[in-house]
Amino acid sequence: MKRIYVDEKWCLGCHLCEYNCAFSNSAETDMVKALKDVPINPRIRIEEAGNIHFAVSCRHCEEPLCMKGCIMGALSVEDGVIMIDQEKCVGCCTCILMCPYGAIMPSDTGVMQKCELCINNAGGKPACVEGCPNRAIVFEER
Repeated sequence: MKRIYVDEKWCLGCHLCEYNCAFSNSAETDMVKALKDVPINPRIRIEEAGNIHFAVSCRHCEEPLCMKGCIMGALSVEDGVIMIDQEKCVGCCTCILMCPYGAIMPSDTGVMQKCELCINNAGGKPACVEGCPNRAIVFEER
């Protein structure tokens, strides 16, 4: 399965991928308006350690610990992608504790969120990949 990776040689730490992610997952049609008026809830994070940038996003594990830990059964697998049912999620944070990658985080609405691979919304590539001005984020199998 393809995953999102950051090429640390090209990443400038601009966090535009996070903004593109937040915009693609909002109901807004204008990016400036969305980022101005709507709390930013990206489903990807770019972090830095020792001058190396890396993406924190869901790896869509084959045997996901987050699903095993969810007491409400709010997580499921659809076409290889782990999805969170917002109606079932009670915000208990068990999935956050179970995820070995730190890829699940609370949203402003109190329910959990994670990368759902928005490849259908961005011309075959996730919004973070499409929106990176330096082409530092790639979507590939490794």
